[in-house]
Amino acid sequence: MLAYTYIDKDKFALEDKPVPKLCGPRDAVVKVTLASICTSDLHIKHGSVPRAVKGITVGHEMVGVVEEVGSAIQNVRRGDRVCVNVETFCGECWFCKRGYVNNCTDKNGGWALGCRIDGGQAEYVRVPFADTNLVKIPESVSDERALFVGDVLATGYWAVKISEAEEGDEILIIGAGPVGLCAAMCARLKKPSRIILCEKNAWRCSFAKKLLPEAECVSPADMPEIKRTFARGGADRVLECGGNAQTFDMAWRYARPNAVVVVAALYDGAQVLPLPDMYGKNLTLKFGGVDGCDCEEILKLIEEGKIDTSPLITHTFALKDIAAAYDLFERGGDGVLKVAVRPF
Repeated sequence: MLAYTYIDKDKFALEDKPVPKLCGPRDAVVKVTLASICTSDLHIKHGSVPRAVKGITVGHEMVGVVEEVGSAIQNVRRGDRVCVNVETFCGECWFCKRGYVNNCTDKNGGWALGCRIDGGQAEYVRVPFADTNLVKIPESVSDERALFVGDVLATGYWAVKISEAEEGDEILIIGAGPVGLCAAMCARLKKPSRIILCEKNAWRCSFAKKLLPEAECVSPADMPEIKRTFARGGADRVLECGGNAQTFDMAWRYARPNAVVVVAALYDGAQVLPLPDMYGKNLTLKFGGVDGCDCEEILKLIEEGKIDTSPLITHTFALKDIAAAYDLFERGGDGVLKVAVRPF
């Protein structure tokens, strides 16, 4: 089968690999029908993820059809259409039982797919702990609408969840890329009084206004003026989805005292907390890798028409053309949000 492979720093290549086989009773093999490229894949490519293993198939955002299941699997069977979770988690350790699945203590726990074990930018993928890491897609939900459930949409949902957002809140989301837009879609379910998206790219701001007409979309230059309009001197919840030094700094500066600031972005460099300047704001800062254990609930919201992230797919390529897909995604720019790949 064809599989996009991490060869070395700054080098991925499409290789011919054997179709994966079951390695244990809790495994499943999934025929990938649609995958996508994530910024985290670029971090691997450029050497910013030290735990990534050379030689693995990359990709951790995918949907497909169950091809084979291990003897212990009860929740899915051959022929089921499924979302694949970005994280593989045992469901039994201390962390998993408390919903902290990103910190599953199994050797294949947490973000393993496409990082430490073969992922899904391929024709087939082996999924450990398939009972916890595969979720059946309702018949009425297309692959395109389900594609982001296991990663980028799970991240947006998790960010809103841990922000403890409440009805009537003023919510600031920094970055109107895929994670920011997913977070905004989930935030509006909490019935806030305002959602403000801060985005420097004019095309993305225009896209956000069409996708979420109830949200405000402003540039970073507008933020000093916007801050004066907040009812309590700043946003009640800030979701940092930009992933650079400027957005990291903005996240705490535009939060009100005693606000919750959630850092949902993945950085490729260290950031600095200016603690003397922050002193007295009494902020709660939350950050880390998504605990992607809400996929079933997210799929129900999609089925009910409350969330639809399929417009984020701006380009689709065949697997044989995945190098060109990566080039486009990495260049980014106007008109590019998420790039999907069809293996079949």
